[in-house]
Amino acid sequence: MDIRLNDILVMKKSHPCGEKRWEVLRTGADIRMKCLGCGHEVMQPRFKIEKNIRSIERKEETNK
Repeated sequence: MDIRLNDILVMKKSHPCGEKRWEVLRTGADIRMKCLGCGHEVMQPRFKIEKNIRSIERKEETNK
């Protein structure tokens, strides 16, 4: 799965604060992400995160 820095991941289950969207802060074997509702940061193994993703929202990159 192609997960990039600054992507917004929409998860299947919501965080206890009620938000389902997370911003990717770091990628690799582990992925660090921040809840867009409360700002809580977590780091989990890639395989755990990938199986819980519903969709990926990617910001369009512009080359200037």
